[in-house]
Amino acid sequence: MELDGEGRAVVRPLLTDLYQVTMALGYWRAGRACEAAEFELFFRRCPFGGSFALAAGLRDCICFLRSFRLQDADVQFLASVLPPDTDPEFFEHLRALDCSGVTVRALPEGSLAFPGVPLLQVSGPLLLVQLLETPLLCLVSYASLVATNAARLRLIAGPDKRLLEMGLRRAQGPDGGFTASIYSYLGGFNSSSNTLSGQLRGVPVAGTLAHSFVTSFSGSEVPPDPMLAPASSEGPRVDLMASVNLWLKRVCIHLGLKVQEPHPGERAAFVAYALAFPRAFQGLLDSYSVRRSGLPNFLAVALALGELGYRAVGVRLDSGDLLQQAQEIRGIFRTVGAQFQVPWLESVPIAVSNNIDEKELARLAQKGSEVNIIGIGTSVVTCPKQPSMGCVYKLVSVGGQPRMKLTEDPEKQTLPGSKAAFRFLGSDGSFLLDLLQLAEEPPPKAGQELRVWPQGAQEPCTVKPAQVELLLRLCLQQGQLCEPLPSLEESRTFAQQSLSRLNPAHKQLQSPTVYPVALSEKLRALVDNLSAGGPL
Repeated sequence: MELDGEGRAVVRPLLTDLYQVTMALGYWRAGRACEAAEFELFFRRCPFGGSFALAAGLRDCICFLRSFRLQDADVQFLASVLPPDTDPEFFEHLRALDCSGVTVRALPEGSLAFPGVPLLQVSGPLLLVQLLETPLLCLVSYASLVATNAARLRLIAGPDKRLLEMGLRRAQGPDGGFTASIYSYLGGFNSSSNTLSGQLRGVPVAGTLAHSFVTSFSGSEVPPDPMLAPASSEGPRVDLMASVNLWLKRVCIHLGLKVQEPHPGERAAFVAYALAFPRAFQGLLDSYSVRRSGLPNFLAVALALGELGYRAVGVRLDSGDLLQQAQEIRGIFRTVGAQFQVPWLESVPIAVSNNIDEKELARLAQKGSEVNIIGIGTSVVTCPKQPSMGCVYKLVSVGGQPRMKLTEDPEKQTLPGSKAAFRFLGSDGSFLLDLLQLAEEPPPKAGQELRVWPQGAQEPCTVKPAQVELLLRLCLQQGQLCEPLPSLEESRTFAQQSLSRLNPAHKQLQSPTVYPVALSEKLRALVDNLSAGGPL
């Protein structure tokens, strides 16, 4: 994987399908390479059976477009796969290509998106904007899918649970892992285990220890320096292992355990970790037995640290009935905290992981759950409920004339013409519907009663929005960036604000109410005319 200095994927022009290049040659031979054309990138159905999606990947698209240039090696390769009698002037045309003539309008990163409403509108010379199809789809589709998946998981978890993305080892390659870390954060996760996403894109990173660290210790290891100074740096240093052993006896008596039961290697691992991270000690409890070993060993170390003024930051569970164990552990924290007059112990965070999917997440998020932090890997980065967003990139106009795909499958028909998109809001700021209209039409106004055609409806309806928002923003004009792109943090905040304004009926994850997307009367008339074989 190759990244630029800001952590964006460096997509080369040849990351494309060969048919884009063969069409480019066809346009060139027909003398149409420089005709003005416009394409729209959109999806036909919301992913995961839901009623919304989050638009993502725009920053990566803009980076790609601004750096687009075929190198000599690229052109030489294309010459090797195209017919040997291809006119050399075609390859000279390819060498001269850049995106200085390309204009892009797009939904801002993190926007709520709905079927048929363009995520991107790309206009420019026909040959060039055709070549852009595959890489733009690649950059937008997976980013939007992961962001939407993360948003669904956040809705299930509720606002208070902390969600950690930890799927890098399970992702479809390094590019997929890096992209998933970024856009799961945009979709509502709190942090990622992926340190590269932190370094290059500012995603908060988190992580402690794995079972291998715990099981690597036998208990016979002697730390080079077992002494730990108090948190305040005032007072004598203490032999942490000796203090832990004293506390272990008291804890075992309280829990009704024999002192010999907790695993000595696990205890040595906890002490070693506590010496390295006294202010960030977390215990992984299930390497051996949570009740008989992990929990008493953790408590002994946490209480020994507490005497020195440190507070453990949590425990983690990675197997078994996570909900039940968390409830039992919280109960023990309360009784031990009361027994030894350590009130902070009662609220030590409990983290869980272990192939958590939507169903298990809902169980862990239910009322009365004592789980505070939930680590999710496979289910967020691989999107197992739907592995592809299904975005498409379709021609809508050439030379200023609308183009429409007519097909036996009505769902695959396209909406012709250069368009504008608006979101209608109610007086309380909630979303009512999205309207698509021809770009030449005057924009709708707040308080204006309009007759529109909801997609799939046989009859029009009237709507009177209290507010109207322009959806598609001018990002790139003739190859020049029109305004600074928002940061990842700003896009994440925008996504959460947008979701908060969406009607709960549209946010339901099972059998949601479909969010309405409507056509203006003029656009509907154009669709009907072209469908009937009328003139352009």
